[in-house]
Amino acid sequence: MSSPIRFAPGAPGLAPTWTSSDKDAVTTSLGRGRVWASVGHGNLNEIYWPTNGDPQVRDLSFLIRTPQGWFDLKRTSRYRLMLPPEGPAIGIRHRGPGFTLNLDVVPDPQRDSLLIAYRLSGDAQLYALLAPHLGDSGEHNTAWVEDEALFARRGENVLTLLASGGFTRASAGFVGVSDGWQDFNRHGEMTWTYDRAEDGNVALLGELQDKAGVLALAFANRSESALLHARSSVHLEFSSVRGRFLSGWQTWTESLKLPAGNRRELQQARLSAQVIRVHEGRDFPGGIIASLSVPFGQSHSDGGGYHLVWPRDMVEGASALLAAGQHEAAQRALQYLLATQGQEGCWPQNIFPDGETYWTGEQLDETAFAVLLAAKMREQAALGDVRAVSLARGMQRAAAYLVQHGPLSQEDRWEENSGVSAYTLATIIAALVGAAPWLSVQERAYALALADDWNDRLDGWCYVSGEDAPLAERYGVPGYYIRIAPQATERPGQQDVTVANTGGLTVKAGALISLDFGYLVRLGLRDARDPRIQHTLRVVDGELRYDSPGGPVYYRYPHDGYGNKEDGGGFDGQGIGRPWPLLSGERGHLALLSGESPAPYLNAMLESCGPGGLFPEQIWDKAALPDHGFFPGKPAGSAMPLMWAHAEFIKLLWAREHGAPFECLQAVHERYAAGGPKPTTRFWRTNSPVNRLPKGMDLLIEDARPFTLHLGHDQWQNVRDLPAQALPFGRWGVRLRASALRGQRSVEFTRLFAEGWEGRDHQVRLG
Repeated sequence: MSSPIRFAPGAPGLAPTWTSSDKDAVTTSLGRGRVWASVGHGNLNEIYWPTNGDPQVRDLSFLIRTPQGWFDLKRTSRYRLMLPPEGPAIGIRHRGPGFTLNLDVVPDPQRDSLLIAYRLSGDAQLYALLAPHLGDSGEHNTAWVEDEALFARRGENVLTLLASGGFTRASAGFVGVSDGWQDFNRHGEMTWTYDRAEDGNVALLGELQDKAGVLALAFANRSESALLHARSSVHLEFSSVRGRFLSGWQTWTESLKLPAGNRRELQQARLSAQVIRVHEGRDFPGGIIASLSVPFGQSHSDGGGYHLVWPRDMVEGASALLAAGQHEAAQRALQYLLATQGQEGCWPQNIFPDGETYWTGEQLDETAFAVLLAAKMREQAALGDVRAVSLARGMQRAAAYLVQHGPLSQEDRWEENSGVSAYTLATIIAALVGAAPWLSVQERAYALALADDWNDRLDGWCYVSGEDAPLAERYGVPGYYIRIAPQATERPGQQDVTVANTGGLTVKAGALISLDFGYLVRLGLRDARDPRIQHTLRVVDGELRYDSPGGPVYYRYPHDGYGNKEDGGGFDGQGIGRPWPLLSGERGHLALLSGESPAPYLNAMLESCGPGGLFPEQIWDKAALPDHGFFPGKPAGSAMPLMWAHAEFIKLLWAREHGAPFECLQAVHERYAAGGPKPTTRFWRTNSPVNRLPKGMDLLIEDARPFTLHLGHDQWQNVRDLPAQALPFGRWGVRLRASALRGQRSVEFTRLFAEGWEGRDHQVRLG
């Protein structure tokens, strides 16, 4: 007669959260296995399967019982990382009073399982503590103990934890009430052996029989299949699995063509390339996620996190690999982009690796970046077997979307404000030039004329001076580029901008600066020595620079509210913006292109790393908070690693070696290096009206819909009606030739659409 099942009390347990995004290392295999894992604070956390966008485990940590007491290795031990140069096989050595624990972590290249070889020395007993968050959630999980293994299920997601020497005892419980950690916290040892914890936030505890052995954590859609993966992996010689794992990584790593640098820089560049490669998907190759982490995860349970594909971040990573000679990686990325492009020609704000849309905002720079990657690959003859017809169609649709929706974007690159920014507009202009080879003759002429017009008008929309530039006098400059203006009109500095994550703070656009203008130089639209660039740099260095112990690191913009609370608490919709090492790389590019050394900025990035060489999204900028693990100049609990920052480091080394930014297309440089061709047409749009038309230019009044133009000049003289003509990319417009406008002082007009008059008059001053 079987014993009755012992159900754990306390359902559903505490409300779940993720764990700290302060990571030490990340890993995955380059084989068939589909497991990704990260290590933080010396323990495994956020383990992903079957894609790099599906976290299934909050953490897998260890408890140790000794005659002196018990220890939670997440909180009380000292540890050291051991990371071989060949690839991300992660070694961890924990030391504590009277014991040493060695861990070696390797994903099985052939199976959906993660192997952890362990070796405990000293008078101590080892326990594995596993917190499932199956299906990207800590809610509605069920955990149970069955025969030799520990199991958990949520929906179609199942995991099992198996030990080579077996578990002496095991227990399933609800977090915060009947889990193994609570057992130790109350009793100083393991006293509970519950068989099952049903439908809640659960955890599993297993007492390991042997002091040395192998744990296998495996995933599948059925418990029998997960157990089969685990058994198959755990019965192999760990050294053989580790050897196969490293062999695949070593072959790939040796194929890198890294930029020149000193020993430390090259070590970091190699690691950065590996980090980017780790973030690429397996079932959906080419899909590079932003980070194997959930920013400030210890304070919330939100789905999504940064384990999503942002097309912008993805292109940054793919272009860094392209700079390192990885043409096939760039080809996979481009193929992924073509496969995920929307019917309208744009890309979603972000998506899960399998193509499911997550957030739905519109960021025109993300569409532009896809074009820039394709154009760069075309210049470098790196397109490989990407189908020419598919590529041409994708680029035509992307260019059409940029034409139809620019120059304003619903969201800027920080996903917080709508309007016109130098960063987004620079990417659009460069993309329209880069897309030209894939366009028809008529489309090419239109796209280039529009790019020339927007390039000519960009300073009027994004540069402020005089009373619109409140920071100018402080730094002895006539003006500077601003972060963003809500509208593309005259006097951008007088427009109000509501700063995100601040509870509704509104400031004048002229008081908001950032390093975003740097992409005018990076993409070849402006020379770094242009006085306007240099003036803005002076203001940025005065307002946004933080001199960390490792060197200069930069804030995103004044009043930024995305970051930890003042007391170190996690971001919850409001916080305090912290410095970003990524921006040290962007500032380093501008220093290099201005004729200065980028060394201080490279060093600042290097010094911002965690113990495993991962770049954080943000660093701590206040007095140390040891209880939080925050120290000046070191990671501050936001996303880590930030894949984009690793890409930036590689590209800054490349730029230093070649004396030019990697992103800059030759076609863009040739068109705009000497100031650009003089535009011949001003494009009047509702979202970017023309207030004054320079002498000798055509005026093209256009819209996405057919219309009749009701037109007069010099205060509505000589009124006439002109039907709009079809233009490329589905636009409609009426062109007023410069020769026909000669001698007039202004034109006035309104438009009649199929649904009726637009209801307002417009005026353009001439001359």
